[in-house]
Amino acid sequence: MELLHSGKVRDVYADGDDLLLVASDRISVYDVVLPTPVPDKGRLLTALSVWWFEQLTEIVPNHVISTTDVPAEFAGRAIRCRRLEMVPVECVARGYLTGGGLKEYERTGAVSGVELPRGLVEASILPEPIFTPSTKAPIGEHDEPITYEEVVAKVGPETAERLRQITVDVYRRGAEIAADRGILVADTKIELGWTPDGTLVLADEVLTSDSSRFWPAESYQPGRPQFSYDKQYVRDWAAGSGWNKQAPAPEVPAEVVEATRARYVDVYEKLTGNRWQ
Repeated sequence: MELLHSGKVRDVYADGDDLLLVASDRISVYDVVLPTPVPDKGRLLTALSVWWFEQLTEIVPNHVISTTDVPAEFAGRAIRCRRLEMVPVECVARGYLTGGGLKEYERTGAVSGVELPRGLVEASILPEPIFTPSTKAPIGEHDEPITYEEVVAKVGPETAERLRQITVDVYRRGAEIAADRGILVADTKIELGWTPDGTLVLADEVLTSDSSRFWPAESYQPGRPQFSYDKQYVRDWAAGSGWNKQAPAPEVPAEVVEATRARYVDVYEKLTGNRWQ
């Protein structure tokens, strides 16, 4: 095997004609990898992604070849997958207003060029899910919001419309399934790529605690921050730590690591109905 790329969380290896996507226990916030890993995080992300890929096959095909035909040292945290030409855009769908979308709305009344009603607040539900793409920044740099028109300029109108439709459809289906389990999906980011025959397929991870914001429906209340089953807890710690959001990042306290792992486990169990071993 040959290591092709080491990302913020995943390492990509070439293995013959296939790729091995290996999820580490690294965690990143503000596009910076923190020096403190979260135990079991890579296994949790892989297991949840695999579960979601199976739920979404009627909406979009995916890159998975096998979850078991992987080297023993990567068992449980690796996926054997097809090689793709990745789309040069981060595909994001939002159903609620929070995070960077809220900040942009407060400045401009819009998110990624999508005009929204006046008077929305933290965690407001949107009239309908919206496509809010962003750039794909190198490690250590920040993704920046872009408009749909900028996506069209990058990939052409036909592909841009397919990206928007698939992203919103994945969000809608994921939000529907999660709602049945008492979880609100505030937003999610997906990765898409082309197979050699030109098919757009879902890749990387999907609807995980690293790529989505998950909130408990029972305590949801707009106008304030929500309890999150995702890495928002680490973002909040980082924002209050005095760190300037530039590398190198500080070590994460043990209690923050433990609480973050507990949230990842909790949402995995709630969504899949499986007990985490």
